[in-house]
Amino acid sequence: MNTSLRDQLIAAGLVSEKQARNARQQEERRQQQQRHQQPRNAPPVKPTPSPAAQAQAAKAAQDAELNRRRHEKAERKARLAQIDRLVDQNRLPRLETEDFFSFVDGKKIRRMAVDPARREQLLRGELMIVRFRGFHAVVPAAIAEQVRQRDPQMVVPITTEAATSESPAQEDAYKDYVVPDDLMW
Repeated sequence: MNTSLRDQLIAAGLVSEKQARNARQQEERRQQQQRHQQPRNAPPVKPTPSPAAQAQAAKAAQDAELNRRRHEKAERKARLAQIDRLVDQNRLPRLETEDFFSFVDGKKIRRMAVDPARREQLLRGELMIVRFRGFHAVVPAAIAEQVRQRDPQMVVPITTEAATSESPAQEDAYKDYVVPDDLMW
């Protein structure tokens, strides 16, 4: 079944044995002339790809890039679906109180209604705030860590008040000085 094109053309009667032999001999002579024209120490000249081959290679590269982008988009969509499911199943219900917890989300200060117990849990890191469907939800720290593994930007970092206050070294710098409380200005 593996017959060459030459054999197929002869079998079809399109060329004779003599014509096929002459074509093969001409091809061999052309190859010999190319070898003799090249310098002895020079590497063999690679044939330049035809414009059709270049276009085909460019199309293959473009298709590979498109497939990579589609694959990344599908993976991102799957990760977001996992995050959505995790947060939806494990978020704590919203509270209706007059006490609010303020936090920084990007460049904006946001606030959320909390009770004293939830505020303490947020400050201790037992609960975390995550971005969820255009608003913020409170979830346990273990769930927030799972969300962070899938998309680190979904978890809102909470800074505690102790971290933002002055350091103890600065507060103690003037402890030896007596400040009179009856100064007249």
